[in-house]
Amino acid sequence: MAAKQFKVILDEFQRDYLIDLISSGTNSARKLTRARILLKADESEFGPAYADEKIKEAVEVSIPTIERTRKTFALEGITAALTPKKPSKPPNPKFDGEKEAHLIALVCSDPPQGHARWSLRLLADKMVELKHFTSISHEAIRKVLKKTNSNLG
Repeated sequence: MAAKQFKVILDEFQRDYLIDLISSGTNSARKLTRARILLKADESEFGPAYADEKIKEAVEVSIPTIERTRKTFALEGITAALTPKKPSKPPNPKFDGEKEAHLIALVCSDPPQGHARWSLRLLADKMVELKHFTSISHEAIRKVLKKTNSNLG
């Protein structure tokens, strides 16, 4: 068995905090699970220092989850280990303010001849025709209109 790269060594305050957190039961399941992982992985003189395989069985999580929790605790501290990271989702790189404004102006304008109103596909085709994009999906158009609270109705 290989030595653990990141050790969890809790001080008395951290142990008490995690025990209180679990006892209250009012936090998210993810946070409570991470707290249980840290308590079971604790290699201080008061901790059980379970092996990852034993933690996996006790807490019913995957080994990678245990490893990530250990690593986050070791590198960033207890708060980071318990708090979920927000996924970094970049905004739609295709649209800048000018293209968004032009799209909204199109939505507000009269639809093409033969159509009662603009559809997402018509808007996508028009944006390509106007050379804003070489191609754009109707789904990308929908997301921008939703983000800007514009609708086609």
